[in-house]
Amino acid sequence: MCYTLCMDTSQIANRYKLVEWALDERLRRLVTAAEAKVLGRGGITLVASTTGVSRRAIHAGLKELESRHLEERPTGSRIRRPGAGRKNVTETDITLQADLEFLLEPVTRGDPESPLRWTCKSLLTLAAELGNKGHRVSHTHVGKLLVKLGYSLQGTKKTLEGTSNPDRNAQFEHINAQVTDRLTKVEPVISVDTKKKELIGRFKNNGKTWHPKGEPTEVKVHDFIEQAGRANPYGVYDIGADEGWVSVGTDHDTAAFAVQTIRRWWHVVGSQAYPNAKELLVTADGGGSNGGRVRLWKLELQGFADEIGIPVRVCHYPPGTSKWNKIEHRLFSFITMNWRGEPLISHEVMLNLIANTKTKTGLSVKAELDNREYPKGIKVPDSEFAAINIVRNDFHGDWNYSICPRDNL
Repeated sequence: MCYTLCMDTSQIANRYKLVEWALDERLRRLVTAAEAKVLGRGGITLVASTTGVSRRAIHAGLKELESRHLEERPTGSRIRRPGAGRKNVTETDITLQADLEFLLEPVTRGDPESPLRWTCKSLLTLAAELGNKGHRVSHTHVGKLLVKLGYSLQGTKKTLEGTSNPDRNAQFEHINAQVTDRLTKVEPVISVDTKKKELIGRFKNNGKTWHPKGEPTEVKVHDFIEQAGRANPYGVYDIGADEGWVSVGTDHDTAAFAVQTIRRWWHVVGSQAYPNAKELLVTADGGGSNGGRVRLWKLELQGFADEIGIPVRVCHYPPGTSKWNKIEHRLFSFITMNWRGEPLISHEVMLNLIANTKTKTGLSVKAELDNREYPKGIKVPDSEFAAINIVRNDFHGDWNYSICPRDNL
């Protein structure tokens, strides 16, 4: 009896080793189940201990043999029946992805000109925080979700932008809280900035696009400014509506041009989208034409606030953190990708490329040409600046303030 059992065990092991390399999940359980069925009583235990295949798998194989599932073998590369196998965690936990994005939103950082983004929180930390919210998910699956959401792990040197400020992180949290509060109340929230100035003409534009083989678009060797000059795209991005507005200026990039773009967006789009608005929240960089220290910026906003009759609240990003502005990675990056490899031979071509920028999330963009003159070097006298109805926030009033309509108008 012992000799026969040893022979059976040896033969089973030898047969299994000969074909093991060719067995997928389904065939593995069917082959071992066939061996166990032939052996009869005690066969499952013997085959499991000999081959290393679990008793559970052998039992499943016996059920398939009994129900003749061999005649219903899936076609192609499918091993399991349709609907079989473990469900994806995002299917069984429908709020997991939304909660993960919520954890990342206040601290998302990265180069907006790239479609990839990265986060400064570790996978273990994110998994732990998701666990506190009632989600059962491993840190490895969090990594897979981040890749699916468009995040990429990058070197720490990418996070060291500009000079450090002791209240830098606090300002980010403040901006995030202000934006979230206004969006919850369906109030208008816009992100504004100037895109990189572009030369108009048959000049090289970085990137590649599809052309017949051996027929690249010919452009000039040297980037000397031509009669058409440069174009100054200034953008307004409606965070809640995922809509953009870009004014392409032909003169100087000044605070007057910046506020005029906001004014055009409000009269054409904003006032219709937010007819009951009580306040307009603007997030902007700390420098440039819309900088926190630019007197003309505040004076022009005062005229705009008087015109629309509601306060204009401004939150500036700290110095050296312009890449964090929403408009950079939600509008400008996609415009850059849309016109990659295309020479901007005229303002009309530039406007069409901007206006036809779209994303899978539903981004739409309107664009117009602004031929007005915006002279540089305008000084705002102390008397005019003192007349601005500005209310500064208790926290960093130089970064956070409101321009309120003046009662005497």
